[in-house]
Amino acid sequence: MKWNLLSRRILDGASLERQEALAVLESDDNELLAVLDAAFAVRRRYFGRDVSLHVIRNAKSGSCSENCSYCSQSAFSKSEISGYPMQSVEELIEGARKAHEMSAKRYCIVTSGRGPSKRDLDQVCAAVIKIKSEIPIQICTSLGLLSEEQARQLRGAGVDRYNHNLESSERFYPFFCTSHSYSDRVATAGIARAAGMELCSGGLVGMGETLDDRVDLAFALRELGADSIPVNFLNPRPGTPLEGRPRLTPGDCLRTLAMFRLVHPEKEIRVAGGRESCIGHMQALSLYAANSLFTTGYLTTPGQGYDEDMDMIAQAGFNVTEYIE
Repeated sequence: MKWNLLSRRILDGASLERQEALAVLESDDNELLAVLDAAFAVRRRYFGRDVSLHVIRNAKSGSCSENCSYCSQSAFSKSEISGYPMQSVEELIEGARKAHEMSAKRYCIVTSGRGPSKRDLDQVCAAVIKIKSEIPIQICTSLGLLSEEQARQLRGAGVDRYNHNLESSERFYPFFCTSHSYSDRVATAGIARAAGMELCSGGLVGMGETLDDRVDLAFALRELGADSIPVNFLNPRPGTPLEGRPRLTPGDCLRTLAMFRLVHPEKEIRVAGGRESCIGHMQALSLYAANSLFTTGYLTTPGQGYDEDMDMIAQAGFNVTEYIE
């Protein structure tokens, strides 16, 4: 396939078709740089060489009732992690302050569990109200399944964006989670958008899904109208049912990012969890498709470090963009 012609067609307003998306994933390593160049042509049109930083705050860790096979915070997992109850309002505000000092555009408050309790929701909202009055930073929350009333409360407190990943295709979903359904996730995504929040929704690749499943996920997110798409790569955690899965190769990860960029030309594509362990020394190439990344780590695993991330971005010729109100 002539990858440069494909990117030109997308820049002229065409939408990537399913077979074209699959062809991106099926391309070999000899074509990798050409595929990334096509993705970069689209990325550059809408985002230039800017990279937005996001910082995750694991506000409540462990003992989750859900049985997601990849997750070390699940009560069904035997992983050794640091578990703790909901952090205080003051701790959440301090986390936002540190994120702002690192030039992060968004601060992402995440809690484990099927959905937020009234107490936890009230605490998150209290923190968000204070943060938005004191610190120039956007707020994303990821608290599990939501009701319409809970979504309105979050938006009323000032939450800009809600994260709820579809994780994979509808076909593959029951292979890694049965305690809630794919349709539950789609419903929460719709509820968040209806409440006036932007939708952050992506997935996790490398769990044993097919390439068709990855394409299905990308097109499902296009149908949902996701504003931000985090692409995670499985870093198999000891003690989880998926601990024996082999990691994806750097080429597989980069092709996946390129496919998501070409399916979602104008949307924020974030290279997320597992980038260090799966892409390794080739991480800088991810920026040719993705325009944002998490820095300072993830929920239960560390990242390569803020200074290392900043050096990588600068040496690759990209620029960190700050949030401007």
